[in-house]
Amino acid sequence: MNGDEQQIPQLPSVKSDILAFVWETIKVVFISLAIILPIRYYLVQPFFVKGASMEPSFEDGDYLLVDEISYRFSYPERGDVVVFRYPLDQSQFFIKRIVGLPSETVEIKNNTVKIYNKEKPNGFVLDEKYLSSEQKTIGELVVKLDDREYFVLGDNRLQSSDSRRWGMLNKTFITGKVFLRPWPFNKDIKIPSVEY
Repeated sequence: MNGDEQQIPQLPSVKSDILAFVWETIKVVFISLAIILPIRYYLVQPFFVKGASMEPSFEDGDYLLVDEISYRFSYPERGDVVVFRYPLDQSQFFIKRIVGLPSETVEIKNNTVKIYNKEKPNGFVLDEKYLSSEQKTIGELVVKLDDREYFVLGDNRLQSSDSRRWGMLNKTFITGKVFLRPWPFNKDIKIPSVEY
């Protein structure tokens, strides 16, 4: 070569650009799945509400996120709204509110829910502020829960299949606690505490 000739820089090949893009895409997808899948299967699970048993707190079509990890470190509390496998058909999921805790006695009579436990052996009537004014807790029963059972009721008592109908809920069936309603956007999740 003489000094008058100019060297033309080599352009990277289109093939190597495509391979680099594909490799970067694969890495992004793999990293995303490594983050999202454990969250989806072990920490948070999405559910759509189907039916009217929890109205007005949760309505048909609401999209909910359920915290699946908290109950591994703590126990469900009175007033928690939980999603669980239906004891009579474990392929179905139900959503209800915890009313009675393990080892308590639950009495339903005259449209009230009364709880008997070690702290209140004479019992106390639940102040259920989350119920709409037209709701009625129909039925008459007295049940004693064992040390792993919960008594659950729907907030729409007149339309709910719950512990009054099919019995106690064993802790092993509980998937998790409702903690967020991302849809619809115009509604806030309101789970007031239960006073007694």
